[in-house]
Amino acid sequence: MTIIIKKPTLADLSQWTALWRSYLAFYESEHLASEISALLWQRIHSHKSSINCLLAHDPKNNKLVGFVHFLNHSDTWKNNDVCYLEDLFVTHDARGKGAGAMLIKAVHQQAIENEWDKVYWHTKHDNKQARVLYDKLTGGTDGFISYRLAIKE
Repeated sequence: MTIIIKKPTLADLSQWTALWRSYLAFYESEHLASEISALLWQRIHSHKSSINCLLAHDPKNNKLVGFVHFLNHSDTWKNNDVCYLEDLFVTHDARGKGAGAMLIKAVHQQAIENEWDKVYWHTKHDNKQARVLYDKLTGGTDGFISYRLAIKE
């Protein structure tokens, strides 16, 4: 499978939406309001938003097989911004074929080009297939455990 990493265009909306819905289903979050998904798509294309997106495209089939959403922000421990890789998804058929690694490496390259000090992300502890890739790319978890306080449900 040949994969090309590209920036999204407005023409990618329907394929991105299908991937986004599959991602939400994976995380059992299908209840996310459609307005939030529409807002995310708008933010991806807005120069005022720090949210970025890259897509994994299979040119042979002219299909999107994955995406990554990421954003840079200030950090209390660093001089430069850091990058939070918030969402990463690859279709079932494309898993294990390099698309996920290519998306992460593309975000890492963006961080280098923008002089961000690090790229970081979270995943569920039982996301075993993804964690194999993450451990391979990073050398393993940093040992931190995530907690959250919800403001709204």
